[in-house]
Amino acid sequence: MSAQAVLTVAAVLFSLGLYCVITRRNAVSILMGVELMLNAANINLVAFSNLSLGGQGPKVEGHMFVVFVVLLAAAEAAVALAIILSIFRRMGTVEADRMTSLKE
Repeated sequence: MSAQAVLTVAAVLFSLGLYCVITRRNAVSILMGVELMLNAANINLVAFSNLSLGGQGPKVEGHMFVVFVVLLAAAEAAVALAIILSIFRRMGTVEADRMTSLKE
């Protein structure tokens, strides 16, 4: 697969994630959009890592960054879901525009 095709797929995936973050009201949907954007960044990291050929083959720095980003995304999702569940217990909704106060 060519680099242009991979980068196009990553750009489309990032655009869909950004659209989801901007247009959705549900906090879980917003979190899913953020995850899509992180996955698009991971695709770019692997694509550029495979493009930059060293002496013996592709460099592994991009792949190490991907593992790091996946770990951060998992931690971010766990913390965000815990916060969303806590807000749902207090307010009874997960709509982002109704979450205006931290002291309710």
